[in-house]
Amino acid sequence: MNPFAAPCWAATLSDLGLMVADGTEAIDFLQSQLTNDLKGLPADRAQLSGYCTAKGRLLATFLVWKNGDTVRLLLNHEIQPAVQKRLGMFILRAKVKLHDATAGRVFLGMGGAAAPDFLAKIFGVLPEGDYGLVHTEIGTLIRLPAVSGTPRWLLDVDRDFVQQHSAQWQSVALPLWWWTQIQAGIPQVVAATQEKFVPQMINLDAIGGVSFSKGCYPGQEIVARSHYLGKLKRRMALAHVAADTPLPGTDVFHDGQPCGVIVNAAPHFAGGCDVLVELPLEIQSPGQVHLGSADGALLEFLPLPYPLPAK
Repeated sequence: MNPFAAPCWAATLSDLGLMVADGTEAIDFLQSQLTNDLKGLPADRAQLSGYCTAKGRLLATFLVWKNGDTVRLLLNHEIQPAVQKRLGMFILRAKVKLHDATAGRVFLGMGGAAAPDFLAKIFGVLPEGDYGLVHTEIGTLIRLPAVSGTPRWLLDVDRDFVQQHSAQWQSVALPLWWWTQIQAGIPQVVAATQEKFVPQMINLDAIGGVSFSKGCYPGQEIVARSHYLGKLKRRMALAHVAADTPLPGTDVFHDGQPCGVIVNAAPHFAGGCDVLVELPLEIQSPGQVHLGSADGALLEFLPLPYPLPAK
């Protein structure tokens, strides 16, 4: 199905989990752990962020927002237990508790030209700008970057909301939602790609997921060095492949040798698949990169929907 054909469509994002940090020191604690500036985040906005090892390699990517002293972090559900456990090891005496708040919540990815009218009636007001959000007793509504001019939204609601309103949208399969995320150039770290990338290698800095002015966090020195010293040689690109959808972590090849890694992939509704792929900048050109093997299907590179930093 072409996701831009239905007036209002939604996918249940069953592969996401919600980690919540509660307590008077929750914001201070996460400020010392994540790549983005949580203290500077307004209550009416969400932000992308990452969690790195001491070597600057990403263990997770998040969509993060605040509600008072509570911080909510949406991430890949498969890696959530290990990430939550690792973060918990560093709490020590801080007044903060981490817990899994996934149970009972439903995360919806919604789009379509009619979605804004539907959501405005339900939530009373629409958030302004990318990653703007509104909280109501119904749940949280976050505006995401549009794809081909089509608005997109993420909803954190309960099951009653779905039961009451599901007739208002056409349900679509989960891969279709991730295809829109790939088109928007927004990566997600999953189990197969943990510790493979410094944030800039998957463009996290280009999409507002890294602050270079906040205080220290694990891997901050390496991330900052990559930013300030010279031009990065590896970046994430968007491409189409006339092949079955590869798994994240699949190698891509140039001149018979592995040269990069599939970050995320989803089937294209018209055939083949679209991928986010990390590889050297100098070989992001037609006819040079093969999927999965030295003679695999060729990647057809497409323009990203945002500019990359000059450095």
